[in-house]
Amino acid sequence: MDLLEKLDQLRARGLEKINAAADTQKLNDVRVELVGKKGALTEILHAMREVAPERRRQVGQLVNEVRDLFNEQLAQTRHDLAQALIAQKLEAEKIDVTLPGKRLSLGAKHPVYLILDDLEALFIGLGYQVVQGPEIETDHYCFEMMNLPKDHPARDMQETFYIDNENLLRSQTSGDQARVLEKHDFSQGPLKMVGPGKVYRRDDDDATHSHQFMQMEGLVVDRNVSMSDLKGTLEMIAKHLFGADRKTRLRPSYFPFTEPSVEMDVSCFNCDGKGCSICKETGWIEVLGAGMVHPNVLENAGIDASIYGGFAFGLGLDRFAILKYGVDDIRDFYTNDVRFLAQFRQEEK
Repeated sequence: MDLLEKLDQLRARGLEKINAAADTQKLNDVRVELVGKKGALTEILHAMREVAPERRRQVGQLVNEVRDLFNEQLAQTRHDLAQALIAQKLEAEKIDVTLPGKRLSLGAKHPVYLILDDLEALFIGLGYQVVQGPEIETDHYCFEMMNLPKDHPARDMQETFYIDNENLLRSQTSGDQARVLEKHDFSQGPLKMVGPGKVYRRDDDDATHSHQFMQMEGLVVDRNVSMSDLKGTLEMIAKHLFGADRKTRLRPSYFPFTEPSVEMDVSCFNCDGKGCSICKETGWIEVLGAGMVHPNVLENAGIDASIYGGFAFGLGLDRFAILKYGVDDIRDFYTNDVRFLAQFRQEEK
């Protein structure tokens, strides 16, 4: 069989193999077999030395024609396979836009922030401003401005996270009050503010204690502010959060920055004041501390305590959330268990 006959057979066989290739890998194998460095066409070219000189030109032209034909057909088949693969993927991944959409699983607002947002809205409606200060506070604003002497237990290293001698992670949001007191212009009206934020204390975490928690402190300073104003404000907070039938009581207490000082209890939500294990059989649960602003705190901020007076209160938002929603472990608030958090989705308004 001469080379011309071999070329005719190779062309027919090659086109058949190219058209039969089912994927790009098989197509590449056919390409190597036909036009590769050791392919069938290359073998024919090597055999041209045996062709008579007068026929080499004819055979060479035919080899080039067959090579061009193979390359053209290989390129076309490669394109067709790629288009078929795209069509296959589109068919497999197509979306029927007429079908109803899938309901996404939405998160829920954190229970502590449900309380925070509720109280902020309440106080803003009463004309209070919301102030947020730095979590890294100075000893001056956190303690000294608040009438805490150097030897007060709250300044002990066992209670406070100190960064250095002057800076610390705030153990209370009172520093926000001190900063506002220094700058407030009473010719523009009374000072009414709440300061929510995270605070830090050196404490062992358990079901009722945490080394970090959310707090909100309130402050009102003006002429003729009385204890009855404080009492009415605290009762309003309790009834707003826990219901209009919730009973409250004030007990004498002591805080360095208020005089006189009180603590407020609310009737137990579990036994309604009858006595149970939750309220330790007293019928009451402590919820916050408050009092009339100590004159020293006003004087430290440059305010004449003989003219102006005020009241302050501080409440733990985590504790309020525990009482309102019946949570039995404060650690649930920061362990980020979505099953726990999902329970409060219905509480959002």
